[in-house]
Amino acid sequence: MKTISQQAERLREALHTALLGIPTTAADGADQLLVSPPRLRAHLEQHLHDQVGRVRVTGTLDRRLVLMEREDATWVVADLSGQAHETRHWPAWLEGHFEILTPGSWLSHAEVDEYAVERLSRPTVLLAALYHPENFPLPRFPLGISAVARAARSTLMGAVDLADMQLGVTLPNLVKQVSEDQPDILGISVTFGQHDLLTELLDAAYHLDQPPLVIAGGSLTARNEGLLLDRYPDLLIARAAGEPTIRDVLAHWHGDLRREEIHGIGFNGAARGTGTLTVGRRRTAKPVSSSQDDILPELDLLPSTFDHRGVAQIEGSRGCTNFCSFCPRGHKGQWTGGQPQSFPWLLEEMGQVFDQYPHISRTVYLVDEEFVGRGEDSVPRALEMAGTLHSAGFKWETSCRIDQVVREDRDLAWHHERAAMWRTLVERGLRRCLFGVESGVDSILDRFNKETTGEQNALAIRTLSALGVPTRYTYISFDQLMTFEELRATYAYQGRTDLLLRPMPELSVEEIIEGVRDPQWVKEAATGRPFHSGISYMLVSMECLIGAAYTKKAQAAGLTGEIQPAMGRQEAAFADWRIGVASQWAQLWVDRNFALDYTFKSFEKILEGIPREAVRRARIVLKDAAYTAFGLMLSAIGDTDPDGPDDGVLSARLRSHLDAEIGTLTQRMEAVTEQVTDILPLAHARQLAYEHERWAGARDWKLINASDPCGT
Repeated sequence: MKTISQQAERLREALHTALLGIPTTAADGADQLLVSPPRLRAHLEQHLHDQVGRVRVTGTLDRRLVLMEREDATWVVADLSGQAHETRHWPAWLEGHFEILTPGSWLSHAEVDEYAVERLSRPTVLLAALYHPENFPLPRFPLGISAVARAARSTLMGAVDLADMQLGVTLPNLVKQVSEDQPDILGISVTFGQHDLLTELLDAAYHLDQPPLVIAGGSLTARNEGLLLDRYPDLLIARAAGEPTIRDVLAHWHGDLRREEIHGIGFNGAARGTGTLTVGRRRTAKPVSSSQDDILPELDLLPSTFDHRGVAQIEGSRGCTNFCSFCPRGHKGQWTGGQPQSFPWLLEEMGQVFDQYPHISRTVYLVDEEFVGRGEDSVPRALEMAGTLHSAGFKWETSCRIDQVVREDRDLAWHHERAAMWRTLVERGLRRCLFGVESGVDSILDRFNKETTGEQNALAIRTLSALGVPTRYTYISFDQLMTFEELRATYAYQGRTDLLLRPMPELSVEEIIEGVRDPQWVKEAATGRPFHSGISYMLVSMECLIGAAYTKKAQAAGLTGEIQPAMGRQEAAFADWRIGVASQWAQLWVDRNFALDYTFKSFEKILEGIPREAVRRARIVLKDAAYTAFGLMLSAIGDTDPDGPDDGVLSARLRSHLDAEIGTLTQRMEAVTEQVTDILPLAHARQLAYEHERWAGARDWKLINASDPCGT
C-alpha cells in the first residue's frame, strides 16, 4: 500500500476514535490533501464542525500530526506516519503542557492545555515566492519556500501556508492575501529581477495597522541588503540557508529568543552609545549554521506545479567545492551533501503525485551546484544517490563541476574510476548533467578562478560524450576584462567540432580515457557538431555581482560604475569598449529570444521520446542563430578602431546585423515551431503557439533583466 493511502487509512481510524465510532465521510478524498496541512485542516474543519472541537494539522510530511479536540475536552493525536509518538523528538516548550496518554502508539488520547493549543496555532506564517511570468513562462517547483516550510513545521509551532506567483497567484492576489489574512510572519523568497515585486509587497505589508514580522531571503537580498534595510527598518534579511533561520524566527515571535539570537540574519540593530540610541545596519545575529542535516522540501505545491506544466526539483547537496570569482559565496556556503538514505520516503511521496500526471516525464531535477562533491566517499555517495533515485523509478538531472571528469593532477586510476562512475550514473537514470565550463580560454579561466584549463575542459567534454553522458554546458562569452584576442579565442572554442564525440558503449572506460587524448582517434569519433550546440544559453555576458571577487578586479581596473542594488550588481564598462557594445547587443539578443527558448527548455524537461527530441532540435536552431550573430559581432569589432571614439557607428552596425539575423531566424522558427506543435500534447502546443506568436510579434530590442543563474 502506498504511503499516502496508508496515511489516509490512519486518518480514518483517528476520526473513528475522535468521534467515538460515529461514521464520518471526513476522510473521503483526504489522501489528495495530505501534502498540504492548511488544506487538510480546512477540509476536516468543514466536515467536522458540529462533531469535534478544534482541529490542528502540523509536523512535516513524513511525520504529519493531526490533533482533534473531543467533546470531553481531551484530544486525539494521530501521527499519520504510523510511528509511535514516543519516537518523535517533541519540542521542549510542550513539556508540562501536553501529555500523550499512549506514547507507544501512533494514535493516542492526549491532555493539551491552552498554552500548547496557542503554540500549535500561532504564529500564522505565509511563505511567498515572487515571479515574473512574462519572462519565465513555465514554472519550477518552489524548492526554497518548500524547504523552509518543512523546517518551520518541524517545530510544531503555528500554521504555515505557501504562495507562489509561478502558480497563478498574481501580485494583487498576494497583496490581498497579506492584507486580509494578516499573517503573523511573512517570509519572501526573491531573486534577480524581482525587486519591483518585492517592494510593492513590502509596502503593502508595512502599511497594515499591525504589520507582520517580515523576513526576506534569496539571491537578490544577499546583494542589496543595505538598500532594503534603509527603506524598511523593521525588515529581517536571511543571509544563509533559511531552515535554521525560520525555526529561530518562530521562537523569536513567541519570545523565546531575542532578535540578536536568530541564526543568519541582517537587520537594523539598536546600538547603545553615550546615552543615545543609534541605528547600526547590516548586523548579523549569529555565525551562519553549517548544518544541512535536512534539506528536503514539503510538497504542498507540487501538484499545482504539475497543473501548470512545471518540473519537480529537489536538492541532494548544497554549496560548491570551488570559489569562482564571479560568484559571491557568502550566502551559499561550502559544499555539504545530503545522505542518500534520507530520500526514499520523499521520492515515494513525490512518485504518488507523479502518478496523477502521467503525461509529465517522471524526472526529478537535483538543483545541486555540485552533485558529486569532494572527499573519499564522493564516488560511493554519488552512486548511492543515483541508485536511490533509480530505485524509486525516476530519471534525474543535475549539475557538476568539470573537474569531476578530468583532473590534471590525478593519475589514470582516478580517471578510470570517474569514467566508470559517469557511465554507471547514466545506467542509474541520469538523463542529463549541466557543467559550468564558462570558458575554453586559459587566461579567462584564470580570471574566473575556475581552477580548470581549456584543454582540461576539452578532454572532459570528449570523455563525457564518448561515455554517452547527456550534457549541457554554461559558457560566459563576454566579460569586462577580456581582450579582443580572448573574444576571438572564445568564438573559436565554441565553434570547435572536435569536442562532441559519438557515444561508444562498446569501448571500455580505459579505452575511452586513452582515446580522448589521441588526435586521430578523436577525429574518427567526432560527430561534426559544433560545441556551441551543447551550450545551454548562448551569448551570456558577465554580471558584476555585488561582493564578487571578479567585481573587485573590475573595480581595480577602474571599470565599475553605479551600483544597482535592485539587481544585486554593479555597472561595469569593458576594457575594450568595442566588446562592451557587442555585449550590450548580445544581451538584447538573449532577452529577445529568452521567453521562447525558456519555453522550449521547460518542455524538454517534462517530455519524453519524439516530442522531447523535437523540442531539442528547435533549441539547436536558436543556438545556431546565436552563434551566427556572434560571428557577425566579431567581424564588426575587428573592423572598428579600438582607439577610436564610441560614436555609435559600431552599435548601428551591430543592430543592422542582428535585425537581419533575427529576420532569418523568424522565418526558420515559424516552420520549426509548426513542426513541433504538431507532435506536442495539446496543452503544450497551445502554450508554445502563444509564446511563439509573442516572440514573432516583437519589433524592437529591449532588456528584460532575464537570467537563469542556477542553470536549471
